[in-house]
Amino acid sequence: MVKERRQLGGNKMTVKITEDMKFSPAFDYIDDGVEHGVLSPFETKKMILKKGEQIAPGFKPLDVDIKMLKDVPVTMRDGVKIYVDIFMPTDAVKVPTLIGWSPYGKSAGTAPRYTNLFNMLGMGNAWSSGLTKFEAADPAYWVAHGYAVCNPDMRGIAHSEGNITEIGSQEAQDGYDLIEWIASQPWSSGKTALTGTSYLAWSQWFIAAEQPPHLTAINPTEGLSDGYRDLAYIGGIPDKNFINRLGANHVSATGALREDLTKEIDAYPLADAAVWQDKIADTSKIKVPAYVIGSYSNTLHTMGTFRAWRNLGSSEKWLRIHDRQEWPFYYDKDNTEELRRFMDYYLLDKDNDWPKTQQVRYTTIDFEGHNKTDIAATAFPPTGSQLTRYYLNGQLRLLQTEPTTTDVPVKYQAGGLPGRASFQMTFEKDTEFVGYPKAKLYMAAEGYDDMDVYVWVQKLDARGNVLSEFVVPNHGAALQDFTQEGASALRYKGVWGRLRASMRHLDDKVSTDEIPAYAFDRVEKLSNGEVVALDIVLSPMGLTYKAGETLRVVVSSKDELGGVMPGTPGATPDNKGTHILHTGGEYASFLQLPLMTK
Repeated sequence: MVKERRQLGGNKMTVKITEDMKFSPAFDYIDDGVEHGVLSPFETKKMILKKGEQIAPGFKPLDVDIKMLKDVPVTMRDGVKIYVDIFMPTDAVKVPTLIGWSPYGKSAGTAPRYTNLFNMLGMGNAWSSGLTKFEAADPAYWVAHGYAVCNPDMRGIAHSEGNITEIGSQEAQDGYDLIEWIASQPWSSGKTALTGTSYLAWSQWFIAAEQPPHLTAINPTEGLSDGYRDLAYIGGIPDKNFINRLGANHVSATGALREDLTKEIDAYPLADAAVWQDKIADTSKIKVPAYVIGSYSNTLHTMGTFRAWRNLGSSEKWLRIHDRQEWPFYYDKDNTEELRRFMDYYLLDKDNDWPKTQQVRYTTIDFEGHNKTDIAATAFPPTGSQLTRYYLNGQLRLLQTEPTTTDVPVKYQAGGLPGRASFQMTFEKDTEFVGYPKAKLYMAAEGYDDMDVYVWVQKLDARGNVLSEFVVPNHGAALQDFTQEGASALRYKGVWGRLRASMRHLDDKVSTDEIPAYAFDRVEKLSNGEVVALDIVLSPMGLTYKAGETLRVVVSSKDELGGVMPGTPGATPDNKGTHILHTGGEYASFLQLPLMTK
């Protein structure tokens, strides 16, 4: 650790939390003009990209001439230089700027790892100019409409100096500094906005909470908001697999170190550690206009997006809940046009009636090709959503509106076959649920001192078939393989949640009957056969059932949905012995659902 701290440097204005972080060497940056995109070779210069030019085969030709300021150095408050690419109209005079903040290479729009990914998803690459930073705005489109686009390589990435951190106050301050630098440039109007999906949404919560004076608006599209609860320890269950996948993007040409969240998982198992506290976004501090995009289906981002929205301090804010995966949604032509209406109003001062846009628009899913989208509401959950309890009947394996007077325990072998217990109810009339569900389960373990419990709410058609739907264009055999027990962000299978029993303690400051929240600041192991109450927060929902269709809730000892993306395993549960689910009397376990009553 002494060596690591020495390599971090002694700059007094570096955020203090870096002293508690755990670091590993960054991965080598391969500067061959292929691995990180055709425009990646380092050179500070100005370029004119001509209308009709194709950056690389398979990409969309440019609609207009674009001025590119390449590898521009920007000095942070502690003296560290990061490098950015800026795209703007060739006659740019006082233009606003869109920023995509992430560790993903600023020049990597044509990188094989991304072209292969978008081809696998069925999107192809013709939607992009090739100038598009992964998950960020396409400069070609925005420059044609009077904007500049700034793509930074954040601290430690590629040729940028310093060491790499992964979300928190260091990135927030660096983002602040970049925004204020942009505002000081002779070509800048002084107005900036943050936009982008996933990591680029996550970073927006933090940067905007710093309240940079020249940040005008934000557009977080599907991004988690708490590094502990949404990434490292979902439900208190540690998961290093996807974190390892993210870490592969931390590449450096300068010998930088990278913050290693897998080491921090081992070093800091509880959420009250300073490192994890630094990765909680305080969205109540955000005051700028915000156009927030979310979905029910993203097993990495949904929980954090809705939590950030609930706490958002902006007086001008909009929420749109869609029914696709974030990338095909974000790059859809019509959705891009709508985003431009938002940006035009705040950054170009165009009177286009954007403020009349409905504050909330939500979706209902039926898994049968008849989803309803953009349903107008004044809040989420919408008016008419009423929390309704459906009690588990252990004898009949049913869900019912009244609890049974006698407890009938249901047992399953943890990790064995089937390793789960399910309960069903078939609807006599069309039924709709929109809002925040939860499960309250009274459970015990025999033969072990803990339980990892996974909950899954499904829809079954009238013939008993379990339904799901792809949220990406490709529905082919390879995607069927990947998503059958994994790649959960690409195929929506229903409402989900999970909790480690020893981490069940609720945070009294923020937990409600509607939405449980955990302190994750203590470990309370179980004694053999001890019955404990588990309040399991489930993902927000908008599900419809026709008469004759069935809702099934699965309580399992394993991660039935699997990992987030293809090739990445899900969390490994710590389960042994037998799980006992109590279902009546003083232990009346129930599923609480937001029933639409009008």
